[in-house]
Amino acid sequence: MSAPESRCGTIAVMGPPNVGKSTLVNAMVGAKVSIVTHKVQTTRGRVTGIRTIGGDQLVFIDTAGIFQPRRRLERAAVEAAWAGAEGSDLRLLLVDAARGMRGLAQVTDRLRRRRQGALVAVNKIDKVARRALLPLARALADTGIARDIFYVSATGGDGVAELVEQLRARLPPGPWLFPGDRPGDLPLERLAAEITREKLFLRVHQELPYGLSVETELVTELPQDGGVRIDQVIHVARAGHRPILLGSGGRTVKEVSMAARKELEALLGRRVHLFLHVKVSAGWQDDPARYAAMGLDFPG
Repeated sequence: MSAPESRCGTIAVMGPPNVGKSTLVNAMVGAKVSIVTHKVQTTRGRVTGIRTIGGDQLVFIDTAGIFQPRRRLERAAVEAAWAGAEGSDLRLLLVDAARGMRGLAQVTDRLRRRRQGALVAVNKIDKVARRALLPLARALADTGIARDIFYVSATGGDGVAELVEQLRARLPPGPWLFPGDRPGDLPLERLAAEITREKLFLRVHQELPYGLSVETELVTELPQDGGVRIDQVIHVARAGHRPILLGSGGRTVKEVSMAARKELEALLGRRVHLFLHVKVSAGWQDDPARYAAMGLDFPG
């Protein structure tokens, strides 16, 4: 009796900003692979989550929110989102049940022009009355790009397992792209930078939402205690941003460092010594090297 054929496919999770893409990817993978905040455009570069079930491997691509970009960094993130979506085996369009069709035209119009369809997941169904879902389903069907529509709550878990099984059934035959025990593909340098950036967004989201980036400069193994030392630079665009991040007596950056260190230790299963340095890097959003560190192509 021959062994069952393996299946593997890439699934781009796409949609407008702040509809819960990263939260859903983490829920479908069953582990945290993408940072989550309540701020729009938290995701910048491509983040991959991996779920292996039996002989099947689902490779989820968490993309940045798609909207009409104004700045160079926004343009790079949106271009990366479209590249991930158009190069995938399946596209999963995520819709916020409460927002409905608002903000979707940027996505649906392009898919329709290119004659590309998508599976649709309506998220946050626990936030709306059930009767509101029927007109939304009709409007989604009218776009002409919705292949099937599913209903989920990424935070509550409703419908997530069923969605995974539906995606699994649509995987093409083929060998796995990653080892079966890996939940994601980010190297430690980028993973650590993303976690610190998440804690920064959560801590200084009102004062400094988008004018910063985090770079892991050095990762040093520490044989004496089995731990790892991680040195990072927080780049800010203006001198006035530096005291905001430092806080009184360095309190803010210390709290960020502690929160990031605890999460890294939980993820890595060993001690982490995290050192953060705040640097004024005027024009970092126009520096090709910073884009490469974030996994983005520098737009001309």
